[in-house]
Amino acid sequence: MPAAPGLTRVLTRYADGRSELSLDPDLRVFVADLVRPYGLPLREDLLAEGVGHAYEELAAGLLAEALGPDEPADVLIQAFDSPDVRPGAPTSLALSRSCAGTPTALALCDQGTAGAFAALRAALAYQRTGVARRAVVVLAEQTALHHQPPEPVALPDRHCAVVLVCETLPGEELTVRQDSGEVVGRAASTGSVGSVESAEPVASVAEEVRRQAKELGEDAAVLLAAGLEVPGLDAVRVPAGQPFTGLWSALAERLPGWRAERRPVLLADFDPRLGVLSTLTLRAGPPS
Repeated sequence: MPAAPGLTRVLTRYADGRSELSLDPDLRVFVADLVRPYGLPLREDLLAEGVGHAYEELAAGLLAEALGPDEPADVLIQAFDSPDVRPGAPTSLALSRSCAGTPTALALCDQGTAGAFAALRAALAYQRTGVARRAVVVLAEQTALHHQPPEPVALPDRHCAVVLVCETLPGEELTVRQDSGEVVGRAASTGSVGSVESAEPVASVAEEVRRQAKELGEDAAVLLAAGLEVPGLDAVRVPAGQPFTGLWSALAERLPGWRAERRPVLLADFDPRLGVLSTLTLRAGPPS
C-alpha cells in the first residue's frame, strides 16, 4: 500500500480550575454583544465568579509535546463546540505560534460533535492536494457557558484539549466520512476523504455503523461516542461527560494498543441536532 495521509499522533490533556481571562471585564462585554440580538440573559454568576478556561492555555503545552522543534506544521485547524473565554483574536492564530513552522491557521465551530471530523477532513484535504505535509487538528472544550442558552445544551464535566497530528504514514488507510439525509439518508451523501463509495440506501444510523464495522473485519476495534447506540455490535462505548473531546480522548488512550495488535479501527459519532453521522476508519496501520 503506498504512503498516504495518516494519523500519527493523538494526545489529550484535561485541566481543572480556570483561566485568569475568565475574569477579564471584556468577556462580559463580548458575550453581551453576541447575545443581545437574541434576547438571551447573561450568566452573571459565572462572570462574577470567573469560570472557564482559555483554549490557548489548554492546548499550547500539548502542541509542544506533540511536535518537536524540528517538526514544523503546515496547517493548524482548531475545532470547538463550546465557546472559548478569550474574546478578541482567534485562538487558532495564537496556537499556530506554539508549534514549529508558520502553519496556516483556521478555526471551525458551530458543527456540534461533527466539527471534529470536519476538521480532520479539511486537514486531510490539505495534505492530499500537496499543500501540507504535516497538518495538526486541535480540539478543545471548556465547562462554562456565560449566557443562558435558548434550550438545554450538553457541556463537558472538565476542560479538555486533544491534538491530532496527520502525516504520511506508509501502509495506513485513513478515511473520514460524514453522512446526512434520510438515515442519514444514503451512505456517502456528503462525501468522504479516502476511498469513495457509491451511494446506497441505509435504514438507520446503527445499520450504517454496523455495515462499516463489518467491512473492517471481525477483529475491528470499534469506538462509539456517548449516546450512540448500536445494538449487537461489540464496541467500546465512551462514557458521557465530554461531548466534544471524549471520543478522541478515548482514541488517544487506546490507539497505541490497537496499532500494536494491527487491528483496524472504527470511530463513530452521531449528532442528532444536525442529523449527521461521522465516522473515521483506520486500516492496517503499522505497530507503534
